[in-house]
Amino acid sequence: MSLKDRLTRLVGEAPKPGEGKAYPRQDTIRELRARIDTIMNRRERILPSKTPEARRDALPLEHAVAGEEVQTQHGTFFMSRNIIDAGDFYGYSRVRDLACPSMPAAAFLTGHRPFVDMLITDGLFLDTETTGLSGGTGTFPFLIGLGWFENDSFVTCQLLSRDFSEEVAALRYLSELASGRQFLVTFNGKAYDINLLATRFILNRSHDRLAGMPHIDLLHPSRRIFAHRLENTRLSTIESQILGVRREGDVPGFEIPQRYFDWLRQRDGMFLKDVFEHNRMDIISMASLLKHLTDLVENTVEIENCHHGDLLKLAMFLHERGDAARSLPVFELLVASPHPDVAAGARRSLSIIYKKMRRWDDAVHLWQILADDQPHDIFAIEELAKFYEHQTRELEKALQLVRRLLDHAPHLSQAACISLEYRYQRLLKKLS
Repeated sequence: MSLKDRLTRLVGEAPKPGEGKAYPRQDTIRELRARIDTIMNRRERILPSKTPEARRDALPLEHAVAGEEVQTQHGTFFMSRNIIDAGDFYGYSRVRDLACPSMPAAAFLTGHRPFVDMLITDGLFLDTETTGLSGGTGTFPFLIGLGWFENDSFVTCQLLSRDFSEEVAALRYLSELASGRQFLVTFNGKAYDINLLATRFILNRSHDRLAGMPHIDLLHPSRRIFAHRLENTRLSTIESQILGVRREGDVPGFEIPQRYFDWLRQRDGMFLKDVFEHNRMDIISMASLLKHLTDLVENTVEIENCHHGDLLKLAMFLHERGDAARSLPVFELLVASPHPDVAAGARRSLSIIYKKMRRWDDAVHLWQILADDQPHDIFAIEELAKFYEHQTRELEKALQLVRRLLDHAPHLSQAACISLEYRYQRLLKKLS
């Protein structure tokens, strides 16, 4: 179907006699322009010609949220700025205590070495509230929440586009603030916020200063360390279960897009009051979470005050990253944990470290404890069998251990049975 045919269908006109014959080029262009004008005129009659008026009883935004309109050369937007004093408590900690996370620990969590030489005052905490979670070009970040440390205090700065026309001014202001920072801190920002903002910068033909900035995304280490004991790893869950933060009357995240649409229709600031508070607490919680994670990495938290399962996951994370020097003492502490699952997990991991270090007596001791606690522990029995077969050449002992497991084959997976049977036959062959 040609462009003319499509325009004809859109306009709703009947085909003219002789349509389909060749038209002179200029006549065709004039006709297409006329039809486009017809469509645009219809569109203008359908769309509202101006911003909806506020309800008579609507509360002005500046009365619901502490802030003011900001005038820039690119337009206006609304900004709310707050300072949390150094001595104020947030959850279990004072703000001044949050202002000194270990940057070497942050470098470890991210795998990005340059963080070692940065200061927390160089960082910009960022979180957005949007009209949806799809992340496409139709998703609009109407509220951009920012935070940073100034001395021992924490500043939050929230940029609101009161309608779609204010987005350019808010994005340009965001770029100016970001130009004085060296890195970003977000919670799931790598997958969502930063990509969304990059799209909006492109659509508004603005320079994106966030692109390429070093980035600490707190979601990923939080999943590695806390997911084992939380229902989910949402920031609000981590706040309440780990950071000691209680939100009173918090607006659920799924309601936030509708709150903004209600604001656009009725211009009542009360629709956005709780949205601003929700966003502000997200920003502060990221600062608290960063401090908590880096304290765990640096082993500056007393073991009695830590969840032993978190420490086990951290030690495993350290070991996977090749940092045996820091993982070893954590595992050695946790083998004496009163929590059986934690102690068993620490013994398994520690025994592998001892095995690599060829500390055979220590490794065998741990495998024997595991086997005594759980006679059908595949890991411990297999490791003992390997030790007797390859290190001490006690093939009979190794054969008895493998036979003991195979006798309980109904409790083993098919893959485990095949592996054990292969080992058993090999030992038999060696003995013969």
